[in-house]
Amino acid sequence: MESSFGARYPARVNVLGVSWVGVAVDQVETLVPFFRDVLGLKLVIEERAFAKLVMRDGDAVEVFGRGGPQPSEQFGTNRVVVGFLVDDIVAARRELDSAGIELIGELQEGTRGYRWQHFRGPDGNVFELCFDPARTR
Repeated sequence: MESSFGARYPARVNVLGVSWVGVAVDQVETLVPFFRDVLGLKLVIEERAFAKLVMRDGDAVEVFGRGGPQPSEQFGTNRVVVGFLVDDIVAARRELDSAGIELIGELQEGTRGYRWQHFRGPDGNVFELCFDPARTR
């Protein structure tokens, strides 16, 4: 099937893989045991209404419950947000902007140089660009 995206979106972002998945749930405690005990993910953070689990390769799944650290713009109407790992988040952000893709908020920065940018896809779903200096060297 031929796509018209090339004509509509001339920009090209260098995606290295999927490195992060965020899941919005009503109760964190119902999903964490499944990820940990059935899928074998390692629980690294567990707080009120929030948990972070990691896979062997370092990819993360964060579970956001009601009343926790869930910014509303992060999920929009989604219940799951996928983060795409890129090697240059500033360039990737610029490419999305030049393609007319809606950027949500500013470029965010976490610990150890980890950076992320939310954006809205053409279908209205929220996605994320991720930069992890430990994984993009």
